[in-house]
Amino acid sequence: MELAYVCEWEKRPKSTHCPSIPLVCSWSCRNLVAFTTDLKNEDDDKDVSHMIHIIDTEHPWDVYSISSGHTEVISCLEWDQSGSRLLSADGDGQIKCWSMSDHLVNSWESVLSSSLDGDPIVALSWLHNGVKLALHVEMSGSTNFGEKFSRVKFSPSLTLFGGKPMEGWMAVTVSGLVTVSLLKPGGALLTASESLCRLRGRVALADIAFTGGGNIVVAATDGSSSSPVQFYKVVVSVVSEKCRIDTELLPSLFLRCTTDPLRREKYPAVTHLKFLTRENSEQVLLCASNQSGSIVECWSLRKEGLPVNNIFQHRSPVVGEKQPTILKWRILTTTNDLERVSAVALPKLPISISNTDLKVASDTKFCPGLGLALAFHDGSIQILHRLSLHTMGVFYGSSSSNQRPGEESVLKRQRTGTPALHFKALQFSWTSLALAGVDNHGKLHMLRVSPSMGQVLEMNTTLRHLLFLLEYCMVTGYDWWDVLLHVQPTMVHNLVEKLHEEYMRQNQALQQVLATRIVAVKASLCKLSTATAARACDFHAKLLLIAISSTLKSLLRPHVLNTPDKSPGDRLTEICAKNTDTDIDKVMINLKTEEFVLDGPPLQSLQQLIQWVGDFVLYLLANLPNQGSMVRPGFGFMRDGASLGMLREMLVMIRIWGLLKPGCLPTFTATSDNQDSMQLLFRLLTKLWICSRDDGPPQDPDETLIDECCLLPSQLLVPSMDWLPVNDGIIVKLQGKHPLRLQFGKASSLPGGGATPLEVFTSSQKMDNLRCVHMGVCPTEESKACTRCGCVTMLRSPNKTNAMKQWEQRWIKNCLCGGLWRRIPPTLT
Repeated sequence: MELAYVCEWEKRPKSTHCPSIPLVCSWSCRNLVAFTTDLKNEDDDKDVSHMIHIIDTEHPWDVYSISSGHTEVISCLEWDQSGSRLLSADGDGQIKCWSMSDHLVNSWESVLSSSLDGDPIVALSWLHNGVKLALHVEMSGSTNFGEKFSRVKFSPSLTLFGGKPMEGWMAVTVSGLVTVSLLKPGGALLTASESLCRLRGRVALADIAFTGGGNIVVAATDGSSSSPVQFYKVVVSVVSEKCRIDTELLPSLFLRCTTDPLRREKYPAVTHLKFLTRENSEQVLLCASNQSGSIVECWSLRKEGLPVNNIFQHRSPVVGEKQPTILKWRILTTTNDLERVSAVALPKLPISISNTDLKVASDTKFCPGLGLALAFHDGSIQILHRLSLHTMGVFYGSSSSNQRPGEESVLKRQRTGTPALHFKALQFSWTSLALAGVDNHGKLHMLRVSPSMGQVLEMNTTLRHLLFLLEYCMVTGYDWWDVLLHVQPTMVHNLVEKLHEEYMRQNQALQQVLATRIVAVKASLCKLSTATAARACDFHAKLLLIAISSTLKSLLRPHVLNTPDKSPGDRLTEICAKNTDTDIDKVMINLKTEEFVLDGPPLQSLQQLIQWVGDFVLYLLANLPNQGSMVRPGFGFMRDGASLGMLREMLVMIRIWGLLKPGCLPTFTATSDNQDSMQLLFRLLTKLWICSRDDGPPQDPDETLIDECCLLPSQLLVPSMDWLPVNDGIIVKLQGKHPLRLQFGKASSLPGGGATPLEVFTSSQKMDNLRCVHMGVCPTEESKACTRCGCVTMLRSPNKTNAMKQWEQRWIKNCLCGGLWRRIPPTLT
């Protein structure tokens, strides 16, 4: 494992670390990290421990700090399954639900809350939505995504009419109450509370898991290792518009270390209690500690036969009668004496733990999802196998390697009584390839976790592991930022090719679902290498092209009410694919032009998108003679018959609309007054498209076509295409082995590295990449940028027409590539 980066406060505050105050850290599936601190401001000694800080991992310096309004220290943070909402709970029983304001990752607001006044929250979770995938390592060589990542039958915690899962959350308090808050479809909150059992007692630690039947299981302990760890089944229902909670006591367990005569008094306190996964209530991890050490035990719930008294042994058995069984907790494994554990992180990757999957994972050294992380008070972290608890990897801390000039040594600090640097909170990313942690001085750390836990692998095996996880992210929709941490520039080309091969083996329906997602994955991979940076431009342009094509086609309407089998857009595609004529007017004759009749305002308002299509075709054709290598943007389109066909269809549509509304046509600066620019571009584009059609062998463009394209710059003014701004994220800086040290609020402290910006990006004019309009050299409008690809667009719409508003609404939540939006700070704009 390697330290990827450390973030610190711009002003280093004085630590007021107290062992009883927890630090909390949580990592969402969209690669947003939320964490709290227990620090006081150095200047006015004002307590800021009730602040929540949220970053996206690609721009960790751009921290958004929320003044949470919690009156006590925040004890729990929990992201929902979509990664867009956050729950926070405190020591006074207050629970708040935070959601993005205007869908911006650096703008949050509290929309809902519930409260159990004066009753501290010790465990918090969203209700399960019934979606569960299993990742099968055994099937990693399969060509079918459905075999690699299978949907597991799993019931939601609570369902509405028709089986739709009901959203909500539940919490466990220190006094033994369980509280549930349900989000009704109208936005109202339905809340109820119930005691876990008749005899309420103190609950120092608790955790929540879910069963396939829709029940909830709560594990709880009073903190003493000599007391039993209790388990409860919780069933939530809605009866007569009121929330109802039913609880039932399940089998409990005593820690093994308390039954061992040698260790009976050695570890008096239970410091960590966690289910191994939130969807598996039958395996639990327990950690007992004293002032200097800890021991970790892993337990499993098993069904065992109940022994029958001898008096009943000779009774004649009844046909079909089975031996009675009982559920009982059995210890799976335990560790030796360890250093004192300060934090525990469990993997979120839903790897199947069947015997065959575990064997294949062991043989191929595929470790993600198999290891859990323990942080110790000496600053080290160990990755242990989640079932056997044997050590898979060790990280020895960063105190010595990351020490600043002039800082006193760690040993010297320890002698003076200041606590050593260690993690108070630790969280795995969603593919288990990275760890985020907050230390006792309030710093945020990010660590790389090797897919093979540092074991040396052949390049093909490494590529197969990374490809498997990229496919998983593609299928689930989770962000793949943590997978990119392990991709070296030399791997990029092979990964892109292999990903495309696997995608083409899927059925047509799944290909349509993943069509834009795979393009986004390829674009983010290509940014990691200077050799493929131009291809990243091509992939982003392809995303924009697909979006514009589907938008323009959606404007077409059949001219009769009884809709035929094929939509006008489908018929347009079919006719253009069959007709190889280079004359645009002859292709147009075969179409029913009445289906293209639209009112003037929608066409006029979409003119900038139509202009982009025209400029893009001109740019591609003018650069055809220069495409001797893959370094220039546009190369990827020269052999892409599907994309060229899409451009050809749009030129036909635009030609028809130009007859109805000449103002919507793209404008070209021509050297001749009688030059029919659309006719010229369509003719050359058709010739290029014929060379790369899917139904024929690929051909090289003939000399005549290249000669004509060479003459294009003398006939039409070729525009410069601003496809993407310079990517200012951190991922391209993390490919070296040396750790980075960053500061919140200071993007300028980022060292150089990564892919060099191409000349295509050097325009001084700022571009709105979604609306395809120029914003000027110094834009006055507030802007937002994509956290993944860097695409920039204005925050507020300057358009009044419905057609353009509909286009903008498509990207209100996510960018073209599926990334989240962040408001660009004024200093960066």
